[in-house]
Amino acid sequence: MAGQAVKTLLLSQKDLIEAGVMDMPRCMDVIEDVFGLIGKGDYIMGGPLGNEHGQMIYFPKEAKFPGMPVTGPDRRFMAMICYIGGKYRICGEKWYGSNAENPKRGLPRSILTTILNDADTGVPFTIMSGNLISAMRTGAVPGVAARHLARKGAETVGLIGGGVINKACLMAIKTGVPTIKKAYLYDVFIEKGRTWAEEMSQKLGIEVLAVGSIEEAVRPADIVSIATSGETFPRIETEWLKRGTLVCFTGDADMDPEAFSQNTVIADNWKMHEAFFVDGKEHPDGLDAVAVVAPSYHLLKAVDAGKYDPSKIRNLGPIVNKEDPGRKSDDEIIMFVTGGMPLHDVAWGKALYDQAVEKKLGTEFCFFDEAYWK
Repeated sequence: MAGQAVKTLLLSQKDLIEAGVMDMPRCMDVIEDVFGLIGKGDYIMGGPLGNEHGQMIYFPKEAKFPGMPVTGPDRRFMAMICYIGGKYRICGEKWYGSNAENPKRGLPRSILTTILNDADTGVPFTIMSGNLISAMRTGAVPGVAARHLARKGAETVGLIGGGVINKACLMAIKTGVPTIKKAYLYDVFIEKGRTWAEEMSQKLGIEVLAVGSIEEAVRPADIVSIATSGETFPRIETEWLKRGTLVCFTGDADMDPEAFSQNTVIADNWKMHEAFFVDGKEHPDGLDAVAVVAPSYHLLKAVDAGKYDPSKIRNLGPIVNKEDPGRKSDDEIIMFVTGGMPLHDVAWGKALYDQAVEKKLGTEFCFFDEAYWK
């Protein structure tokens, strides 16, 4: 019996833009669908319990051999693998390289690749530029959360961090909550923040103001979106949060344990955060080791110190599936904790791949016409 050729479709950033990667409403629909599947349990991520965020290289503080990378802000390599069921039924990987020093070299902080495989044969049917896929699905997550958890009639957003991810977050929050009229951005680089605010004002048709402190961004906000990187966490005082606020932790913030214990905590998938906790406990540096990758770091520290009972945490999946009512009152402060799941990259990637095939985009690459050894 003759062997089969193994081919893959290579999709560049340009191809993906033409395929609709920047279509936030469509992206949010896919991400919401994935949360429904997570709520049903129709997924598998890495690790023996199927809930690992990914397998990361933890670089040492000092090089043990010439040329060995050392740890630093957002310095990581990570393989994020998964299977997603439902209408997708594929395996895939988000391959992640990141270094906060990259912008000095004219590169984005993170450089990502999305690979999709047939779940039965293992054939990698597409290899895709992953940066825009990741940014859009990352923003879509708080957008879906806001659609289900924001106080009805929410009008204001407080943004901590004026980078790419909060652009996507604000796009998604405005999509999920059409009543949004105004946003306040705090970024440590004031001029950058003003340029960011002007761009997003024009893009979304709402007023976006750059402010001079975190407090000025948080106090008026009905929804707070945190998306910062680096070694320093933004400090948010619990008293700054007005009643009914939804706080979305796409990045972590330095908050007192009472911010969690006195309010409602909802997670994207708490089982994944439990895996972060186990990873931290196994690392020589303890939970501090997962600070670079887990936006739930301060919550995990509160759990470890016995200052928060994790059994109270609910998940977004059952809320999307209407098995959990979600918000219980207009005064309820909700802390929505995310961690980033490859399930979202893979599902959004598959939707874009299907569109690319329909539009005849991309470049075909042949691994082999017939396997040399079988």
